[in-house]
Amino acid sequence: MENISGKTYSLYGGRNRTDLYYSKIRELTDLLLMMSPDRHQLLTQIQKAGDKSFLKRAFDKDMDTQLILFIRKVLKDSLSVYTTGVKKHLKSVPLSQKFDPVINTEEEQYHLYMIEIELINRIFKEPFKKSGYKFALIAHCLKDFRHGCKSVPGDIESACKSCTKECLINLGGNLLKKYEIHPFISVTMKLKPLLRKIKSKHESVGALGIACLPELVQGMRQCIKAGIPPIGIPIDANRCARWMEKAHETSFSLKELENLIK
Repeated sequence: MENISGKTYSLYGGRNRTDLYYSKIRELTDLLLMMSPDRHQLLTQIQKAGDKSFLKRAFDKDMDTQLILFIRKVLKDSLSVYTTGVKKHLKSVPLSQKFDPVINTEEEQYHLYMIEIELINRIFKEPFKKSGYKFALIAHCLKDFRHGCKSVPGDIESACKSCTKECLINLGGNLLKKYEIHPFISVTMKLKPLLRKIKSKHESVGALGIACLPELVQGMRQCIKAGIPPIGIPIDANRCARWMEKAHETSFSLKELENLIK
């Protein structure tokens, strides 16, 4: 699949591959860490940069205003090529979805999410690898649309039955199993009770997510709050029925996934 476009973003950026996106994200993250070397502190500032509340900004003494202004400018200049569909999408959002924080993600927030994912991966990669039980939730929109999915209920979510060799869920699942990570297809999206259930059964847990940018960040944040080290890979473009009138096939980078978990 080459140069696919999503409702709001595409990691292809008009090119025929996504590795240039990942190179740019690593380069920008390295640049920001030169200005703010503590990864945890930089993560906090990245999250604060996306806060739209005037009162929180006005009374937050820990907010580094100059750093945040720099972050916003650098990311806009470097990452806008990947978010060309956001403005058009936001103009078309129906009234019934105006309060959905995922659907209404603004362009600047997408850019901040891109860096947030990279930072979280750097912070939690080793704690994830040391976890006694590692599981992955893979977005259901990555299934092979040419065939009927034959997934079955698994321990915590749906489990892939390897219907087709080309299915990205099958390919990703096989790669994850190689590194002793239990793969599941994310369907219900009820993450909080799912995390509680897993933690009740295992002494130490690590979570890996493969989802669209805003949903991946939401999931990673929930994992951190639950005391579960998360890592993740964004899908290349948001093309599921939640974003479009019907679901369209999408993809993610198997190469980047292996780089993350090996």
